[in-house]
Amino acid sequence: MKAFFKASFLMMLIFSLSGCMYPQDELAQNKIPYKEQIQSVQSAVDQFKAANGGILPIKTRDQKTPIFEKYPIDFQRITPKYMAEPPGNAFESGGIFQYVLVDVEKNPTVKIFDLRMADKIRDMKIRMQALDYPPFKSELADNVYSIDYKRIGYKEEPYAVSPYSQKNLSFVLNGAGDVFVDYRSDLYEALKKHKKTEFKPGDDIRSILVEDSDFVPAYSMPYTVDQNNEPVFMTK
Repeated sequence: MKAFFKASFLMMLIFSLSGCMYPQDELAQNKIPYKEQIQSVQSAVDQFKAANGGILPIKTRDQKTPIFEKYPIDFQRITPKYMAEPPGNAFESGGIFQYVLVDVEKNPTVKIFDLRMADKIRDMKIRMQALDYPPFKSELADNVYSIDYKRIGYKEEPYAVSPYSQKNLSFVLNGAGDVFVDYRSDLYEALKKHKKTEFKPGDDIRSILVEDSDFVPAYSMPYTVDQNNEPVFMTK
């Protein structure tokens, strides 16, 4: 019995020390998209650009990289000269957010996306490696499919949490078996909210999600509108 209580005390001590090493406010900031942190990164990016003849502090990515993941910020180039250290919620500091730039040609603007989406996509792709062909379930549009999760061992359907509505978003596949987050519900709400914004079939409408938010629609396929001004997958 004494040994049991001694072991229990040691476990409590370990948890107590862990709490001292990682205060709750520091743990919390890793998962919260503080606007002040985004603004501080924007200021550092602007200063770096002004001091380096218009060059941006971004990491090099392949030209085929999807647009919203294409320009990740290279914090090594802006710290500690333009900001002391990366924000606590940035991936580089152990956080869950990737900081990126959008509109790099005209108005480089700092945005973020949640890397937990990438974790779920990575898990699905690992599971699919054992298959002879992608786990297509039903065709949603030309070259866009829902996923047969049972074929890759899921008991429940995985989902991504929308950074815009906090609702659960589904995943979809293209014909090559690439996994994407389906933002149609968010786009539908955004189009209703911005009724004066004019899009026509063939326009990529994802910018409407970026305009009023600190988030980009990461891991998304292009979307356009149909004749009823409702969001649909943009297919060739």
